[in-house]
Amino acid sequence: MATLADRLPLNVAGRFYVDSSCIDCDQCRTEAPDFFERDADTGTSFLKRQPDTADDVALVQQAAMNCATGSIGDDGA
Repeated sequence: MATLADRLPLNVAGRFYVDSSCIDCDQCRTEAPDFFERDADTGTSFLKRQPDTADDVALVQQAAMNCATGSIGDDGA
């Protein structure tokens, strides 16, 4: 389960984030490429854009549910 304390610095500000437990499996980038991007320097994904519609939120939530390491967090804000 993702923890806010381990949130990666490249995530845009907002409700959803990727933390340092990411293993760069590409799952989130495949499922929601408009929202997740790879940081080649760290070999992790990060949230490049926060969802702004109900459909987009559902897409990011689905990516979080499918994350093998539980690295996508939702702080509920």
